[in-house]
Amino acid sequence: MGHKIKTVAVYCSHTFGLYPEFMQDAELIGELIAKNGLNMVFGGGNVGLMGTVASAALENGAHVTGISTEHVVALQEPVHKQIDVEIVGGVNERKQKMYELSDAFIILPGGIGTLNEVTDILTMQQIGETSKPIFFLNTCRFWASFHDLIVDMLNNKFIETLDDYKVIICATPDEVIDGILHYKA
Repeated sequence: MGHKIKTVAVYCSHTFGLYPEFMQDAELIGELIAKNGLNMVFGGGNVGLMGTVASAALENGAHVTGISTEHVVALQEPVHKQIDVEIVGGVNERKQKMYELSDAFIILPGGIGTLNEVTDILTMQQIGETSKPIFFLNTCRFWASFHDLIVDMLNNKFIETLDDYKVIICATPDEVIDGILHYKA
């Protein structure tokens, strides 16, 4: 029997993106996290998809923890006022703290920051530092080109095998939460 997932880190954009489905799915993910008794860790901001998922989780009764930096707060992400947000020394410390507090990761659409967070976890999986799973929510096929890039890396022998990775690609928020609730390591 696998380790039960209790806390998920959600990585996503501090903006809303182009399609209304991005925000709708972020809100539903937050609601489902709460309604299924999961805790949530996120980047601490009250903007974009990040603020949407955190607010929905909080409004539905989840315990939500925010982790941010002074620099990020000053530049783009006002701190979510309803949540205790821990301010750490830098972005690498932020990622490490979010990793430590989480049993799994939910990846919503996002930009370079989200991609950086994802590739850090993938690298840790590849070298055997972690087996914590990653659940991609492929809203509007947002992550399809990233998937294609990984397949190209495999086909071009830059990745030996996909067996090292614990990645689950999901089409809907319900599929993400179902995958988390039934995950076996």
